[in-house]
Amino acid sequence: MIDDAFLPDVSRETLSDLNAYAEVLLKWNRRINLIGASTVDDLWNRHILDSIDAVQCIENEPDTWLDLGTGAGLPGVVAAILNRDTKIILLESDKRKCEFLRAVRRELGLNLEILANRIEAAPPKKATVISARALAPLTDLLKFVERHGTVGTTCVFPKGRSWADEHAVASDTWEYDLDARQVRAESDGRILVIRNLRRKEH
Repeated sequence: MIDDAFLPDVSRETLSDLNAYAEVLLKWNRRINLIGASTVDDLWNRHILDSIDAVQCIENEPDTWLDLGTGAGLPGVVAAILNRDTKIILLESDKRKCEFLRAVRRELGLNLEILANRIEAAPPKKATVISARALAPLTDLLKFVERHGTVGTTCVFPKGRSWADEHAVASDTWEYDLDARQVRAESDGRILVIRNLRRKEH
């Protein structure tokens, strides 16, 4: 349980929902593998705060937010908690994880659409914002965005210390505007905020 001294910039209602989500996640994690065992004791720092940082990279509340390979709902469920008026689409192929996500939706009353499908097979979503966390290399993520985004889509991809290498590889095929945000001084990773994605002409 985290109190408002830990997250002073969010409302009490939002904090209550985040705590409720964390409680459900930890409960279900005993049954199915939602987060790594080594990160359970540091759930807030390793998962929820990282997701809050990613969500807060989008300044204006979007119409639709698609979270690819959402798994435990990170950052998709956090986006739904922070943006109550946004339609959040969680795309996940693992049916047991989708069952967990439905439980979260039910218990927290969130505006979530849960799709049990593979990213490559799901109907195009034309999402305003697309996120993915710990899912795939950047060049693969951008292929997914090409399918599920639009001309004006903004992408939010938290990446670890190899983010610059992934960007270099992706730049061989793609052109885009990149804002690589360092949220915490001690972190080697970045949150990649990508706009105006287009394939290079060869």
